[in-house]
Amino acid sequence: MKIKTRITELLGIRYPIIQDGMQWVGRAELAAAVSNAGGLGVLTALTQPTPEALAAEIARCRTMTDQPFGVNLTILPTTNPPPYEAFIDAIIESGVNVIETAGNSPREFIVKLKAAGVKIVHKCTSVRHALSAERNGVDAISIDGFECAGHPGEDDVGGLVLFAVAARRVRIPLIASGGIADGRGMAAALVLGAEGVNMGTRFCATKEAPIHDDIKRALVTAGERETNLIFRSLHNTGRVLKNAVSDEVVSLERREGGATFSDIHHLVSGARGRQTLESGDVNAGLVWAGQVVGLIEDVPTCADLLERIVSDCGEALGKGLSYFQG
Repeated sequence: MKIKTRITELLGIRYPIIQDGMQWVGRAELAAAVSNAGGLGVLTALTQPTPEALAAEIARCRTMTDQPFGVNLTILPTTNPPPYEAFIDAIIESGVNVIETAGNSPREFIVKLKAAGVKIVHKCTSVRHALSAERNGVDAISIDGFECAGHPGEDDVGGLVLFAVAARRVRIPLIASGGIADGRGMAAALVLGAEGVNMGTRFCATKEAPIHDDIKRALVTAGERETNLIFRSLHNTGRVLKNAVSDEVVSLERREGGATFSDIHHLVSGARGRQTLESGDVNAGLVWAGQVVGLIEDVPTCADLLERIVSDCGEALGKGLSYFQG
């Protein structure tokens, strides 16, 4: 079976299902498994310490799949930025033809990427930013609803409204992201006007995800209410799994006088989060996860997951039509 949308045609994939580029998780094992299953696997550039290491990871991924895969590059507003252009060059020189950009606008790199034939999917959290990216020349938009893991922005608009409004206003292909973990969610996204879906948390709970089994079990057992919004007071909201560390961050932010980033940095460092994913100690650091944890009940292979999603999506769409009489 194949599903045809502008997203599948643009990216050269069988199903319009994209694996999010997640820090520490977007490695060759997972990306290759998703691509082999008919979706688009995505490596995370900044998981690698250098552009040279990224090139090596791309080469390693190619030994595991002959299907298209992409690379995520998150462009962060920082005083000491990574060598973004060198990462871009590594992507181009390695022959990858899809990049997922996030964070700041990729405007300064668009001409170079398009000249090399790289398709640009830009991830954002609001329609105004989607329209800006469209004007700048990206090829597709991935838009995050408030339910998502990671940084949902500061507008607090859930996917049910956000996807529909974006589909009404954005002309280029649209990917729905955040709050999707199964075929029913995919069916809803397609009906709302998206032409593909992006999933992060759901792919963390798969056999091929390169994280500890105890973290996967925590995602399976968590309910939809078991996430925390952190960095709220710092206007850089992030959604993570509810655990001892994220509870402490929320408590510090809510205390009288609030908290500065330096007050909580020791709790939220990337190195600590990576150690958590690798050790399986759920309460050792942040575990980024969306509200879809309430929908995750097992840890399948990526192949089984995608086939199930596609089948359930078709069933859900058919069930919706069955309500119409005459």
